[in-house]
Amino acid sequence: MPSPTDKVFLNGLTFYGYHGTKPEERTLGQRFQVDIEVFGDLHPAAQTGDLANAIHYVRVYRTVREVMEGESQNLLESLAEGIASRVLANELAQAVRIRITKLSSALAESATGTAGVEIYRERG
Repeated sequence: MPSPTDKVFLNGLTFYGYHGTKPEERTLGQRFQVDIEVFGDLHPAAQTGDLANAIHYVRVYRTVREVMEGESQNLLESLAEGIASRVLANELAQAVRIRITKLSSALAESATGTAGVEIYRERG
């Protein structure tokens, strides 16, 4: 199957969650930003105007929110993988790219900044 070039994307989604390996991350929580691209053939939706033929970005958002505000995970990789597997299972998607960023990550004793992961997964 050729790599799709059509995509639906959601950028800058911000959530508060209790993820991380440090005790304070799991008790105090922190803000995360998620950017997601869902790749697939948008031609049928464009031709018919029918939501049943579309990658439904509201459902994608709800999936991201459920994972990010759900059960605590140690690693951002686990969160991204959970989102990817659910989106690929429930949408007319051929692939997904997810970037999750910790918006205030303690990188060292006095340094702060952001840290994150990005994954790309394809259906089957």
